[in-house]
Formats: sequence, structure tokens, C-alpha cells
Amino acid sequence: MPSLSVTRLQQVIDRYEEVEARMGATSDSKEIITLSKEHAELRPVVEKARELLAARRGLIEAETLAAAGDPEMADLARMEIEDLKERLPALEQGMQILLLPKDVDDAANVVLEVRAGTGGDEAALFAGDLYRMYMRYAQLQGWKVEIVDASEGEAGGYKEIIANVSGDGVFGRMKWESGVHRVQRVPATETQGRIHTSAATVAILPAPENIEIDIRAEDIRIDTMRASGAGGQHVNKTDSAVRITHFPSGIVVTSSEKSQHVNREKAMDQLKIRLYEKLRHERDSARAEARAGMVGTGDRSQKVRTYNYPENRVTDHRIGLTLYSLDRIVAGDKLNDVVEALITEDQARKLAAMDAG
Repeated sequence: MPSLSVTRLQQVIDRYEEVEARMGATSDSKEIITLSKEHAELRPVVEKARELLAARRGLIEAETLAAAGDPEMADLARMEIEDLKERLPALEQGMQILLLPKDVDDAANVVLEVRAGTGGDEAALFAGDLYRMYMRYAQLQGWKVEIVDASEGEAGGYKEIIANVSGDGVFGRMKWESGVHRVQRVPATETQGRIHTSAATVAILPAPENIEIDIRAEDIRIDTMRASGAGGQHVNKTDSAVRITHFPSGIVVTSSEKSQHVNREKAMDQLKIRLYEKLRHERDSARAEARAGMVGTGDRSQKVRTYNYPENRVTDHRIGLTLYSLDRIVAGDKLNDVVEALITEDQARKLAAMDAG
């Protein structure tokens, strides 16, 4: 792996110091918010850059000292050289990873959609398990989850559940979850102990702040209906739920809270998010081809993971990862192990592509 130039590293440090200076000079609240976000994003990159530059300088100084005439100092310098030569490759790689091009939406909030697939009642129960897994994972990450719409399964779980997940860098970590999740287990209703295979689909849509998409009034139809979401006996009995149909795209969104006014706002936000995702794909016509060699395409039709309960096994098919800790993963406590493995694999592929280029 080629070393990063001092000029490239100094550019990052200079930008960080420029942002810091501007933060201290401006009184514009919007600019302060924008600069604060950039400052927070640059901080770990700059810390690593300074550490790398210091290690490089230290190696040069130690090599100079080792070449000097003092035997005692030369011995100490050689020990320092050995230590620095061991540290530098990891520092170089860490810096390369921090400077990799990022998905423009990695910092965005997301809309999480979980839908029961094949398997009837068992698929709905599994969709409920997945949703609770993501709820727990979000809690551990310090994120906020808000249900937008839900349709409960007859035996429990969900036929479909849609939620907003907001926090720091949600899409950058959650985007790996899009696709088909398959479960293999003995359903509670199975009398002969046979293992059944069911599935649920997960979609993760980026929801950046202040999406600017023009939606013409003549392109949509807004219907009100009886709320049918989560809540059991507490579901509102009035026609407060809102469904918006966008004719040009065929996209339909709903929101089923108690206030019709709130539902209109939330449904319109959901429509903007889905139109943004559609534009996001169309804007990059080569996206599928460019991502074909990466960890996953984000396609909800792609089988991404299998959860085998009898073996307590989770297998992520995209990277060949198998962990025998299904109970902890489904509980949300160890889902991060899978997410981190996917991120690491994606980074490794990107680094390899950079080296090849």
C-alpha cells in the first residue's frame, strides 16, 4: 500500500484548523451548525494524521540517532526504530481507511422497513424479531426510533412495520441490513418439531435533513382512512390515518397516528424520502455495476443473512461470515459484530481497488 504524501495529510489538518477558526469567528447559527458537523467529522481524521506524521518524524530522528557514533544512544534508537516500523503500517492503513470516499448519505437518518415474506404467521413473527433486534441495536447506539406505520400479524409480530431511526451516522451502519433475511427454526405451532424456513425483507432508506423535492399538488392524491397500525385497543377509531399516492412514481405512503394533521406531515416526509431514494439510484446510473464487487447492492431482493435457531448460528452470505451467537445477535447486543465485519470487508475491497488503480 503506497504511503500517503505529507501534502495530503497536511491538507486535512489545514482544513480542520480553518473550520476551527471560522467557528470562532462567525455568529451565524446555521453556519455554526454546518461547521460543527464538519469539525466533528474531521477530528478523528486529523488526530490520526497527526499521529502518523509524528511517527514518521520519529522514525527519521531515530534512524539519524542510530547512525551517530554513540553506541548507547544507537541501541536505544534501534529499539525505537523497530517499534515504529511495527506501528507505521497500521497507522498508514488506518489513515487510508479514514480518507476513503464516503457515501454522501452515511450521516443521514433512515427509514427502516421490515416486511414479512414467505412463511405466513412465522414470517410475521420473524419480522417482529428483526424489528426488536434493530430497536435494541438503535438503543445501544444512542439512536431514536419512531414507528410511522405498522400492520400486526394475526399470530403476533408484523406483516409490515415502518419506523424512522435518527441519530449519529445511522445510514452508514444500517445500510448493510437491506435485503432478504431468512430464518430456520421450529415454529411454536409445529407439533412434530419440524424446522421451517421463512423470510422477511428489510429496506433501509436514507433520510437526510431538508430534502428539497418539488411535489406538485396535481401529482398526488391524499386519502384519509381508519387507523390500523400498532397499538391494539388504543388505535384511534376515527378516520385519522393518511395515505398519499404519488401518480408519476406509483409510490404509496401511509401514516397512522392519532392526529390527521401530523399524519399528513409524516406521510409527505415519507414520500419525499422515497422519491429521494429513487432519484439517488437514477442519478448514478452506474451504481449497480460499481457496487457489484462490494459487500452488497442494498437490493431488498438479495438474500443477505440466515438465522438458524437450532444451531444458534447466523450466517451473512455476502462475506461468508458465520457466528454461533444467534441469541445475542437477535437480542441486538452483538449485531454490531456483524455490522463491523461488513464495514471492514467493504473498506478492504475499496483499499484493494485503490491499490489496483
